[in-house]
Amino acid sequence: MGNHGESEELALWASARAGDEAAFGALFDRHRDRVFRHAFRVLGDRTDAEDVLGTVFLELWRKRDAVRETDGSILPWLLVTATNTAMNLQRAARRYRHLLGRVPHDPPGLSAEEEAFLASNELHPDLKDAIGSLKAVDRGLLALVVIEDYAIAEAADVLGIRVGTARTRLSRIKARLRTDLSGSATHRLAAEGNRS
Repeated sequence: MGNHGESEELALWASARAGDEAAFGALFDRHRDRVFRHAFRVLGDRTDAEDVLGTVFLELWRKRDAVRETDGSILPWLLVTATNTAMNLQRAARRYRHLLGRVPHDPPGLSAEEEAFLASNELHPDLKDAIGSLKAVDRGLLALVVIEDYAIAEAADVLGIRVGTARTRLSRIKARLRTDLSGSATHRLAAEGNRS
């Protein structure tokens, strides 16, 4: 986003914070697709991603006086909030999964576009579980830097931590995920070996 786009977004955000519904609607239009794609990538479910999208923009309005802009954009804040909302939704879904598994039903099919997107972008279930076990600030850091390709300095600014702290945390997160994921791969291989 260039300087003009940044100043335009900041002007919209200032108006939205002052209660201008049209400005808030313009910000929604500007960022909804990116937030939806991020939530869909994390969750792999269109309905859940739509729920996350709605929740994120409700939180944006509710917390508008506390939202941090980064380089003239609220998008990083939106993406961190989407990640945290998606992880909370997954935790809630896990609580009820065994009950829902007993009810016979045919899940709705994905559109061709959704299947293609998932095939190329969906996070592996083991990675989703590992990310879900991280602290909120670590999930946000991982989402912004690794998944959405923001600079560490930008992510640190959004999360309200120092750049050096963000670098250290990111290094620890990657090491932890490597350990968690190699452990789950070892468990899978052992289970497959026991079945044969």
